[in-house]
Formats: sequence, structure tokens, C-alpha cells
Amino acid sequence: MKKLVGVGVFVRREPNDYVEQLRTSAMSVGTYSIPAGGLDDQAPHHEDEIYVVTTGRATLVTPGGTEAVGPGDVLFVPAGEEHRFTDVTEDLALLVFFAPPYSGR
Repeated sequence: MKKLVGVGVFVRREPNDYVEQLRTSAMSVGTYSIPAGGLDDQAPHHEDEIYVVTTGRATLVTPGGTEAVGPGDVLFVPAGEEHRFTDVTEDLALLVFFAPPYSGR
């Protein structure tokens, strides 16, 4: 068992901040922070992702559509799908679960 402390807490670093807090052979967990008004510059990943919004508000844009997101929302993005957070109106903090573990940008 391992307790993760400080996971999902917004961290203000410019332009965005991703910190990995756990890595196993099957998955990884981290926190992604985007400040209000910030731009999400991520590219599609090789891993499936689950985002859990812990704080903030934004819009998730994918080829399949857009979705307004806020605290408590859980989002699934399959490996390889283009996606980006836009219209970040409040500092956004997301728990990010990758499976298999995140391999980098």
C-alpha cells in the first residue's frame, strides 16, 4: 500500500505543470496543472488516459466533440486520440492515470 500525498493539487508553474506521483509496471499517476487563461500544448499519447478534475473549469476538445469540465468530472481519452483543454477559466488541476505508464512527450 502507498498513500499519495499532494496528488491533484494545483501547482502554478508556467506554462503548465505535470508531475508524476506514482509509477508501476502497469500504470502511472500524476497531476497536470494549467493556469487560468493558459494553453494546453500536449500532443496525443501512446497510453490510455483517465482525467479526474480536482479543481478548476475548462473545456476538453477532441475530434468527437467538446465537453465542459469541472471538479469531480472523470474523462477517458483513448491512446492516440488528439485532445486539449481550452477555455481554462479557473486554475485547472487534473489527476491523470495512464495505462500503460506514461512514456513521455
